[in-house]
Amino acid sequence: MADVVREIERKYEAPGGVGLPDFAGAVDGVRVEVGGTVELDAVYYDTPDLALAGRGITLRRRTGGGDAGWHLKLPAGTDARDEVRVPLAASGDAVPAELAVRIRVYTRGVEPKPVVRLRTVRELHLVRADGPTLAEIARDTVTADVFAAPGTPATTWAEVEVELVEGDGELLDALDRRLRKGGWRRAATSSKLAHALAEAGLRSGRRIAEPAAESAGAVALAYARKQIDALMAQDPRVRLDEPDSVHQMRVATRRLRSAFRVFSRVLDEGRTRLLGDELRWLAGELGRLRDQEVLVARLRGRIDALPAEAVLGPVRARLTGWDARRTAAARERVLAELDGARYFALLAALDDFVGKPPFTAQARRPAHRPALKALRRADRRLARRARKALHIPPGRDRDLALHEVRKAAKRVRYAGEATRPVFGKPAKRIAKHAERIQDLLGTHQDSVQARRALRRLAIAAHAAGESAFTWGLLYGEERARAHRVETVFPSCWADFTRPNLRRDL
Repeated sequence: MADVVREIERKYEAPGGVGLPDFAGAVDGVRVEVGGTVELDAVYYDTPDLALAGRGITLRRRTGGGDAGWHLKLPAGTDARDEVRVPLAASGDAVPAELAVRIRVYTRGVEPKPVVRLRTVRELHLVRADGPTLAEIARDTVTADVFAAPGTPATTWAEVEVELVEGDGELLDALDRRLRKGGWRRAATSSKLAHALAEAGLRSGRRIAEPAAESAGAVALAYARKQIDALMAQDPRVRLDEPDSVHQMRVATRRLRSAFRVFSRVLDEGRTRLLGDELRWLAGELGRLRDQEVLVARLRGRIDALPAEAVLGPVRARLTGWDARRTAAARERVLAELDGARYFALLAALDDFVGKPPFTAQARRPAHRPALKALRRADRRLARRARKALHIPPGRDRDLALHEVRKAAKRVRYAGEATRPVFGKPAKRIAKHAERIQDLLGTHQDSVQARRALRRLAIAAHAAGESAFTWGLLYGEERARAHRVETVFPSCWADFTRPNLRRDL
């Protein structure tokens, strides 16, 4: 079983011979005590192209000290990392499955191998008040052997780590000031592994483009990168079956596709269209599982809201069995695709996009004009679909038309979010109102899907000799809810078309 610990620390380096300063008086009521010396031996794992190191991720197998074991460290903000720990007994020299699943989005079918061995002599100092330990100060002497660069001689250096235990940011800042005054400076690298690789002249092949600030290309790339990072962050959560992960990963794919459409004058459509097609495929695979989650949650809620006398027969048991079969099949398929060549190729293509975006000539221009055109284009598409839907009589055709309106509203919302760095509050207003339409018509579409499922469940119940009364009752309630949405939609649409909503664009 893996344990996850949030680690907040800062690393320091200094010229040779500089010792630890006197910390007395750094913080009132706080003292620094000698905690002893330990020897640590850690082997770090990565892919041949250093895919983990390139993202600030470290994976090691360490012996010695009080936390011997496998450690996976993932960036979690400034000075912070999430450390996932697994005992040494979990596996031999092979990466434990509990950790491998969390990095597969980066290793992509390549088995991590040892790249560096670090042997550390650690002189530990404990920062304490009257209660528990507030922080640990470790003066480390590190010797590195770099397997990834055969023939490279071992290197040795000294560094200091200050890690919070029960203390806060003010304590960390106070210790920082004392260390700087004593000749120490913040380390140029984020980890011992990064230091060792840099000493050996090794660098990750990952590239990130940096277009001119405030240009159309900078706005487009920043938004696209945010969605790519979100997609990859959700990958291990989906594999671990964590709540809402499928939904969030699917949203990231949709926002990214929307960004390609919004910035179609800034990013070459030839390349982004191919990426968009693959993202649509991924969203579709995730959608089977996500739609089932939403549908069953809705039906369970509706059943629970019924009075006891209206629930006839094994209704909940039938729903549970039906859901278990469909969810298991959908999840098995999603996991298979996430370990497939097509998905890994998509991830590689997204890496290439970030490293070398397919900018057009407009990418160098100020962002305002192309962003305004993109937002207006999405707005016009929504208007066309809404006007069409409003003139279709109730029935299946209107259901389909309203679903198209919902998708167009979602695009306006994403376009507003993507162009907010350019337009600020006006873009935020449009996105917010588009989201209201999206949510309203999402309720309608959920009702459409629920009625289809309820009909199938009623037929199966009847065939098994069970009462279909409850399923029929729920079907009728869903029809009524859909009708209420259709009644409210015209006024919601009228509110969205108010001229002052687009003021200041």
